[in-house]
Amino acid sequence: MIYLQLFYEFFKAGLFAVGGGLATLPFLYDMSDRMGWFSHEQLADMIAISESTPGAIGINMATYTGHLTAGYFGGIIATLGLVTPSIIIILIIARFLTRFRDNHIVDAAFYGLRPASTALIAAAGFSVVWIDLFDFNQLREFNDWVGFVNWKALVLAIVIFLLMRYKRIKHLHPIFFIALSAIIGIVFKFAQ
Repeated sequence: MIYLQLFYEFFKAGLFAVGGGLATLPFLYDMSDRMGWFSHEQLADMIAISESTPGAIGINMATYTGHLTAGYFGGIIATLGLVTPSIIIILIIARFLTRFRDNHIVDAAFYGLRPASTALIAAAGFSVVWIDLFDFNQLREFNDWVGFVNWKALVLAIVIFLLMRYKRIKHLHPIFFIALSAIIGIVFKFAQ
């Protein structure tokens, strides 16, 4: 039964998460709240792992979530659930592509999907920042306004923002930033 649930939940995410892997994050947060398969903190770890491993982030997160929930076979099922809607839609579009190639309605529909995709990705990004920079449990339990802010993460975010303003650093390969972030995380013990 868990495999069917995994397939169904990731099928829905794959069907409606227009815009790539980060657009699946709102669906994963919802899945966390409804299904209880993983916590929001574990989701932050999934994002970090998925971003730093090769491949599409959505696929990596589906595989990781499925594996976390139901082992290796769960990872396969969740991944298949995520990609199945795309495969079906691509096959349908390929079948009718010649008819719709110059259709202005189809063009307008894809143009309209851009803001929705952008909003999903922005919401996912804000959620990740919110989880990494603020600890609401600390505020609720201890009314601790100083401990509420993750000061190491905030300082790191400001430093990275300032460094990205320099032209020489802007043009470095993204793998450099991934490796540098991993080293900083290990040295300064960002992992909880």
